[in-house]
Amino acid sequence: MDIDENAPVITRDEILIDAPLDTIWSLQTGISSWSEWQPDIDASTIEGPLEVGTVFRWQTYGLSIESTIQEIDAPRRIVWSGLAHGITAIHAWTMTPSEDRVLVHTEESWDGDPVRAEPEEMQQALDGSLRAWLRSLKHKAEAQTQGR
Repeated sequence: MDIDENAPVITRDEILIDAPLDTIWSLQTGISSWSEWQPDIDASTIEGPLEVGTVFRWQTYGLSIESTIQEIDAPRRIVWSGLAHGITAIHAWTMTPSEDRVLVHTEESWDGDPVRAEPEEMQQALDGSLRAWLRSLKHKAEAQTQGR
């Protein structure tokens, strides 16, 4: 599954992380532990195994979000979709290892009435959110690797 290329708000970003793929994958897919390393996530729970169709709930920036895993190709790709306050989101993560590093690429689309009403503000919010997520993932994965 890919993001909605026709959505009014789309963000693509990536970061190079000096850590093993397994470490990064474990952090990214350890959904119930997200709040331990991501300051912008207040809580998160997953209701079942990490597989297509599994639902997880999380809270960020005052929003309560229910997401569903749409695609999983461990340990290289995960895609989920969700709905929160009229915003339909599709979020894809791809991890590409090379030597001792991993390029983590993320892309997300937002659509819905709130997004169409304020596309510039929503674009800024999504850009900032994904940038912060990538930085937090890099920081945590590299810190864990240094601790080995």
